[in-house]
Amino acid sequence: MRERAVQRHDRLLALVRQRGSARVTDLADQLGVSPVTVRRDVEALAGKGLLDRVHGAVSWPRERGVRGRAPVGEGRVLGLLAPSATYYFADVIRGAHEAAARAGARLVLRISDYRPEEDPARAEGLLAAGAEGLLVAPGWRGPGDPVEHGGWVAELPVPVVLLERNVPPDGPLAGLDRVCSDHGHGVLLALRHLTEQGHGVPLLVARADSPTAIAVREGYAAALRALDVPGPRPVIESVPAETDPAGFERAVRELHAAVASGEATAALVHNDVDAIQMVQRLAELGVRVPDDLALVAYDDEVAALADTPLTAVAPPKREVGRQAARLLVERLREWGDGGGGADTGAGGVAVGGDSHRTEDGGAVGEPAPRRHLALLPALRVRASCGAGAGGA
Repeated sequence: MRERAVQRHDRLLALVRQRGSARVTDLADQLGVSPVTVRRDVEALAGKGLLDRVHGAVSWPRERGVRGRAPVGEGRVLGLLAPSATYYFADVIRGAHEAAARAGARLVLRISDYRPEEDPARAEGLLAAGAEGLLVAPGWRGPGDPVEHGGWVAELPVPVVLLERNVPPDGPLAGLDRVCSDHGHGVLLALRHLTEQGHGVPLLVARADSPTAIAVREGYAAALRALDVPGPRPVIESVPAETDPAGFERAVRELHAAVASGEATAALVHNDVDAIQMVQRLAELGVRVPDDLALVAYDDEVAALADTPLTAVAPPKREVGRQAARLLVERLREWGDGGGGADTGAGGVAVGGDSHRTEDGGAVGEPAPRRHLALLPALRVRASCGAGAGGA
């Protein structure tokens, strides 16, 4: 797939920022493009004030400093790195934009398209654009991605808040601020609703290609234990119908067999799109929702628009964005008040310098403790569980 200009620009900025300066010919070799292309890119970036040109080489602008900050006196600039600007993350981005605007800050967005290996370059592009702090939702997909593709986040030289991402408790990112939906609680809401209607062990139909999907899977067994329900049943592996029609059909057939045999009368399906398509396909196979199968979708992006409106777990996506942006603005204010400093990075630990103590033992200008903020999803009750309209 051909690299887009913005992606190449981000990689170029990352190289120059790391080195301080670089020759055009060296950059061409590193980027795998012609010197003519690099000169054209440099001209465009220099025109925006993101690079300085000097006789066949380029350098990082002195007025931006090592942190790539915007000039003093302008409104704060917050950077947001997201894996997508559609579906789930559209509301997260809206919430962050709203909170940034209320704080008088500007939000700058970069999209990784779920390619975690490109996240560092996207982040460098945000820093080059003047971002003073970053909201980061890495493009992780699998459970091993935080370890394989996450170390760079801890090395960022500005305050960072992780968005909708959990990390290993013993890893380098564990001490960062983060704001997430508590998907385990969301699964609990769904299973409790189904079991209280008299269903046995609900089945879980889920993907395995995103942090949300992984969290839903992890929450399934924990929720059944909390409800004292025997189980769990094996997860029915789902895949996107548009990219793997055969795999999606296998998941539908497995769910159909469980209902036809009387093994299951209820299911939780991640995500909305898969749930809607499964309901349509099950109807063709003679299984009706909610008459034969009570179904809850997870995400609540388009669940209400199904022919039979789907009960759905709704993570507080917009509020996640709002709370994360507010927290980042607070961290930047601490930096401005002396809580950070030139030797303070993403981990928020100041190196060197003196601090005065308050009466309660805290240090004047000392940053507040890091926060792991978990926001609870809601359950939107609709017709797909046979419970009628309403809310829970």
